Amino acid sequence: MKNRSLIAATCSLALLSSAALAQSTAYDNDDDSGLYLGASYGYLKVDGDDDFDDDKDAYQLFVGYGFNEFIAIEGSYIDFGDYGSDLANADTDGYTLGLKVSLPITEKVYVFAKGGQLWADTDYNLLGVESSSDDEGLFAGLGIGYKINKDWAIKLDYTLYDNDLDIDQAVDDIDDANFSTDLKHAAVGFEYKF
Repeated sequence: MKNRSLIAATCSLALLSSAALAQSTAYDNDDDSGLYLGASYGYLKVDGDDDFDDDKDAYQLFVGYGFNEFIAIEGSYIDFGDYGSDLANADTDGYTLGLKVSLPITEKVYVFAKGGQLWADTDYNLLGVESSSDDEGLFAGLGIGYKINKDWAIKLDYTLYDNDLDIDQAVDDIDDANFSTDLKHAAVGFEYKF
């Protein structure tokens, strides 16, 4: 199911890219190019194997560069926080780098899709044994934004992070434990363009 969601989001991103490239040849609007930064805060739903299901808050800081009003490259730091139970819990944060494709609906309102790579670091506690894991995954998301003025915008977005926690050997008794965790983040944020 998660693979279908990622495939659908990737296809949506590809379609929006094609439409944005087609529109960029029709319009000459370089006012939206340049560096931007922002932050978002929202609801995190953790879906995972065993005891890694949880609902939490998460925050994200991001920086990007818009080549025009349609295409940008964006990197971020995201803190997914603590999740799990007393028997198995984890604390994950990570960095992302990806492509963001936007399409204007009106002069102020735009929709966007984003996707790319997640590098995550997870500290976990499994039955009292503490360890950490570095992992790579993919992310894909959709959102809508509103330009307050030429510098400031607010946005709502929903992003799925496919984060697999591979634990080779948690303790001597448990060999090749494998936890697969999806992190779903719905957030509200702001963006400032320089």
